[in-house]
Amino acid sequence: MTSIDYRELYIDGGWRTPATGTTITVHSPTTEQPIGSVPAAAPQDIDRAVGAARAAFDDPRGWSTWHPKERAEALERFATELESRSAETALRVSLQNGMPIWLAEQFEGGFPAVLLRYFAQLMIDTPEVDERAGMLGGTARITRHPIGVVGAVVPWNVPQAISFLKLAPALAAGCTVVLKPAEETVLDAFLMAEAAEAAGLPAGVLNVVPGGRDIGAYLVEHPGVDKVSFTGSTAAGRKIAETCGRLLRPVTLELGGKSAAILLDDVDLDASLESLFGVTFLNNGQICWLNTRVLAPRSRYEQVVDALTDLARSLKIGDPLDPATKIGPLVSARQRERVESYIAQGRREGARLTTGGRRPAGFDSGYFMEPTIFADLDNSATVAREEIFGPVLSVIPFTDEDEAIAIANDSDYGLGGSVWSSDVERAANLAARVQSGTIGVNHYTNDPVAPFGGIKSSGMGRELGPEGLHTFQHIRTVYLPPAV
Repeated sequence: MTSIDYRELYIDGGWRTPATGTTITVHSPTTEQPIGSVPAAAPQDIDRAVGAARAAFDDPRGWSTWHPKERAEALERFATELESRSAETALRVSLQNGMPIWLAEQFEGGFPAVLLRYFAQLMIDTPEVDERAGMLGGTARITRHPIGVVGAVVPWNVPQAISFLKLAPALAAGCTVVLKPAEETVLDAFLMAEAAEAAGLPAGVLNVVPGGRDIGAYLVEHPGVDKVSFTGSTAAGRKIAETCGRLLRPVTLELGGKSAAILLDDVDLDASLESLFGVTFLNNGQICWLNTRVLAPRSRYEQVVDALTDLARSLKIGDPLDPATKIGPLVSARQRERVESYIAQGRREGARLTTGGRRPAGFDSGYFMEPTIFADLDNSATVAREEIFGPVLSVIPFTDEDEAIAIANDSDYGLGGSVWSSDVERAANLAARVQSGTIGVNHYTNDPVAPFGGIKSSGMGRELGPEGLHTFQHIRTVYLPPAV
């Protein structure tokens, strides 16, 4: 394929010469060969991008002052331009991080435009003023206003969808944004910038500055940033939280997970397997909310283990650009080594490996790992407690519902989860007892209308839904006197 190379950064509504000649080279996790490059942003580029975002926000006739309908028209153009590039976006993401192309077409090619339209309409539909009769006389007038310049830092695993969890509500609210994509997935971010330019977004409203952790840290603590939105590891999230706490800067953190799928004794395994794949092995195991702990009733434990083992063995491993592929490569050699180290730890601790645990045969290149199932372990095992971020499941037995809840809640994390049963109400009642920001019954889907986020070490704040919009707004109260 032809290398995809950029020489300029998207700042202040156009393509600008970077401060240095340092570049980021992107390698395919399938072939291990370079597939493109972009400039690496330096602190001077962050300064310029934040300055452009600040000027655009402070402009008395600028983006932040536009009526929601005016912003919606611009965001509709942006959505249309993204849709015209959806196939190329999916291709670039798949080439960079190994996401199977059929999934990239849904998540990366389609979801961003959906989010732009949803939040633009939500702003139009939300009353501009909330007036409340005061208990002490007079009236309280409450209004919401865009919070300012947003520093958005996004990961490599679902780069476009996660970017628009931030961009769509922030832009709809009237904020301006400096986006720092991960080094592994920058080519899709630059394609998105081309769409923003073609849509005619005003200068400075959206800026894209790729770089490593040092550049992300510089953006987070920049004095010109009013709000930070971060998705990534819990370790990085803690550092960002410390910085924002010291600066008294609002922050949303969507972090790691170790979610549990609770299979009740009446679950229809055959009917659930396809959906179980979607909550366990999706995107090669590289999604934060995946249910990598599967809790199975002792009365059906071996049946569940056998079914998941058969499922794992049936998944086609291969080129992510092949529509039949279910498991592509992990994003990097470092990520594969991380997964392998956890598999080795699981074996040392005595867990039974029923399938997987190896690099698949027949692949001369690429960072592939077989889907892996561990059985005969309890919730104290390392592989059952720590986020692996790869295609590795731990199947843990329970005796009754109370024990299942105790195991599910015995975790440092609380991001996702699911309960599976032939009785939906029974499952829903049990789901209400799980300590998690989100949980599904017989499936799991992040719906744009509902808040998404975690508790405990999975983060703080919410994305999606009206709650996701409100995180990019501040509230102002005006006390009006009693009528004379």
